[in-house]
Amino acid sequence: MKELLEATIDEGGSDLHIRAYMPPELRVHGELCPLSEEELTEEDSLNLCREIASTEQMEEVERNGGADFALAFRDLCQGEELESVPEKKLATRFRVSVFKERHRYGMVLRQIPSTLLTMEQLGLPPVVKELLFKPRGLILVTGPTGSGKSTTLASMLNVINHERSVHIITIEDPIEFYHKSAKSLITQREVGDDVPSFAEAIRRALRQDPDVILVGEMRDLETIGAAITAAETGHLVFGTLHTTGAAETVDRIVDAFPTNQQEQVRTQLAAGLQAVISQILLPKLDENGEVHGRIAAFEIMTSTDAIRSRIRDNKTNMIKSDLQTGAKFGMMTLDACLLDHYRNGLISYEDLITKSQDPDSVVQKLKEEM
Repeated sequence: MKELLEATIDEGGSDLHIRAYMPPELRVHGELCPLSEEELTEEDSLNLCREIASTEQMEEVERNGGADFALAFRDLCQGEELESVPEKKLATRFRVSVFKERHRYGMVLRQIPSTLLTMEQLGLPPVVKELLFKPRGLILVTGPTGSGKSTTLASMLNVINHERSVHIITIEDPIEFYHKSAKSLITQREVGDDVPSFAEAIRRALRQDPDVILVGEMRDLETIGAAITAAETGHLVFGTLHTTGAAETVDRIVDAFPTNQQEQVRTQLAAGLQAVISQILLPKLDENGEVHGRIAAFEIMTSTDAIRSRIRDNKTNMIKSDLQTGAKFGMMTLDACLLDHYRNGLISYEDLITKSQDPDSVVQKLKEEM
């Protein structure tokens, strides 16, 4: 297992897949590729899982069919002298999901970057940094699984930690990035180990003198409601959803509630929502047109009178036009960001078309520029 994790780091893999009757596979720049030609047996995959999962975690796999946890790579080096382990490998952590499939064991390990990227390195526009100094409200970072939401949130919290004197409480499952208190005081709580659920953690956090609360995943009605309430009561709340696009995110939150509560939720969102930052990750091209790394594309909606009115009046279908005309407020559509990347030679034409929300409009704009 240690050799596989070292290979994942050395090859720049984002994910390592372990499965019986398949060779170990790495995801590099979004593509899966085998690490060897030799297939793992059922016993191999079980033993690899046992190397990094505790007895309790393996029992959870047996009981529930899966277990998720974070792994510090240095835990695999306990028998070695500390000096013999390279620093970058000491710092590397993984988010692990062990599971059963067809009565066999498998797992996926997501590499968590050991160094926090700055907001500029991630490509986030200046308006996002301004949001971090808001005294209260709800800021949502959304996108599909593997789109870099955790990295973006960690970068944003790092700015707050070093530039504001506040109490930050993070609620995560599992904790991915460890933050050391700087100008701020940071409390990091893990669901399952430190607190039973996201919703319960938010309720308890309100009695712990927080200024900023990070909700790692707004996965159910109770958690969404607790996050909205926390934002209403004078806290800056960050949360994530698996949605793509600002309007879709608003609809997803409202639709999570019973019909008789939706009008009230729209009113609460109109008053408390500060921004939606939606993102996707794409293969990044170098100057030779070869894939080299990945690049994020963003859609950004900030709260304005027009946006608040759209949310309150249930006219989210008109939000896109507000994004298109809201550049002076720092807003942008996903398609506009994708077009910029394409014009700068950073993404392929295929990715531009397949990832855009309105491909016909994108093609038309390109024709007009020719």
